[in-house]
Amino acid sequence: MDANRIAVVAERQPRTVQMLRSIGIMPILTVASVDQAIAQADALSRGGLRGIEVTLRTPAALDAISALKRALPELSVGAGTVLTPEQLTAAESAGADFIVTPGTTHALREALAASLLPIVPGAATPSEVMALADYGFRVAKLFPASAVGGIAMLKALQGPLAAFQFCPTGGLSESNAADYLALENVACIGGSWMLDADLAEVTRRARRCREIVDARGLSS
Repeated sequence: MDANRIAVVAERQPRTVQMLRSIGIMPILTVASVDQAIAQADALSRGGLRGIEVTLRTPAALDAISALKRALPELSVGAGTVLTPEQLTAAESAGADFIVTPGTTHALREALAASLLPIVPGAATPSEVMALADYGFRVAKLFPASAVGGIAMLKALQGPLAAFQFCPTGGLSESNAADYLALENVACIGGSWMLDADLAEVTRRARRCREIVDARGLSS
């Protein structure tokens, strides 16, 4: 990729970090229907959470993203589990506010660098993070976070890769959310622990998540 495009990607990174810090804790939804997506997202929003990731793991996902943008325009709605350039294009067309990937192939990295949306590309090793840095990225999703070392991994990355901010997901819970958010190189965390409940409980769990985020001073 040429130097001009790398510079453009780098210029967009502060916007992405700001978005992630405002969200703080990002619920990850895998939905079977549009109605389920709206019900869960509304419950989360009532609890004070500001952004969600809808994984592209089900046939309903793209329609859900479009419907959520109409029903809850104040909520940032990202497309997650984006695996290919074709899925990236489909997510953009559906109206996604941002893109999250579990990992980053060469072809996907090229497409992500060309996108105008905030991008959170996935990485699990220092070499993968460094490959993203070559494209101008300074934000990455650490996945699967707990399996690759969790907090200890993030602390180890802080020294050699201090310019990077991370959104760890995979194995996180309410019990360790504050510990992850206390790390200087963590902009946001993701998880689904707040969703395995009835809608009233989802709102209560979301409210506790918002309290954790606000205690760190991340709300905007």
